[in-house]
Amino acid sequence: MENITLTVKGMTCMGCVRSVKAVLEPLPGVASVDVTLDGGLVAIGFDPAQVQVAQLKAAIDDAGYEVVA
Repeated sequence: MENITLTVKGMTCMGCVRSVKAVLEPLPGVASVDVTLDGGLVAIGFDPAQVQVAQLKAAIDDAGYEVVA
């Protein structure tokens, strides 16, 4: 199990938090998702054998938010 924290731009409300969780939690290998609206932080626990970081970022981007470096 690995953990990564991504900074995400565009989240403005609790609806955004729910949206980000909703696109990440169903992905194979994702064990936990913790979204902090203040600061735009998304902490993800995942199995790298089942899902890659690029897939996590793509899911967030597809939901209309921007992952920043």
